[in-house]
Amino acid sequence: MSHSFAAINRLPQAEKERVYARLLPPAIFRKYSLDPETLTDSAGRKLARFVCPEGSPAVEISLKHDPDFEDPVFFGHFTDTMNGQIQVLLLVVNDPDSPRFNVDRMPGGAPTKFGILERNLAEEARALEAGLAPGQVRRGPGLLREAEASFAAFVTELGQSQYFVEPLFYHNAITFERYGFSYQKGKRLMETIHRRFSSDPQLLSKLDSSTPFRRPGAEKTIRGRSWAIHDGILDDPYAGVQMYKTIARHAGIATFPNAVW
Repeated sequence: MSHSFAAINRLPQAEKERVYARLLPPAIFRKYSLDPETLTDSAGRKLARFVCPEGSPAVEISLKHDPDFEDPVFFGHFTDTMNGQIQVLLLVVNDPDSPRFNVDRMPGGAPTKFGILERNLAEEARALEAGLAPGQVRRGPGLLREAEASFAAFVTELGQSQYFVEPLFYHNAITFERYGFSYQKGKRLMETIHRRFSSDPQLLSKLDSSTPFRRPGAEKTIRGRSWAIHDGILDDPYAGVQMYKTIARHAGIATFPNAVW
């Protein structure tokens, strides 16, 4: 197999799609009764979309369980970096049977970039109450670990030993730690966040129920911290964290030891 997304994108479209289909976790096909060879449902309707034009170093993959459904069950955006590394730009796995929360758009339809550009506070509050974390439009189906494993296997086929991610939210970084990732940048920030939520009275005093996202006790959970950070409790936005995974190696990092969700 070619050794970069740019090289794969030079292949004929059918061949590109055959190669990129390996990025889809097998459990998705079993769960939603989809054909892993044709990427169709029982009626023969094609459910996968690949955006991978020749000349591009990136690919977007979207797989739906129903062609008329609003959200994909799997969405991935992957790219080669300028120095030849592999990076995950976005990876989303949705449970289509769960309720949708429009945290990704404003009431008028403008995109929020999952609450980073703008925030739909009413929808975010609903998502919080339903047990979701910042940025989630639906509950996940519990397939993220298998999706990560599929990507790791794909990276190995490319002849690479590492790949990189930039977590959008605090809880994403903690999740990646549990999958064995290390930090290229941002470990000190993560450690500082843990220290402040553990012992900084000034920060803890801001968990005062002044918003739905700053409830007392939020410091005790990953999700509680992530919502408070998303709500601006640190004064500075959560940004600049870069992580990487070395294939077949667990880094053993835990910046929030013994954390509960």
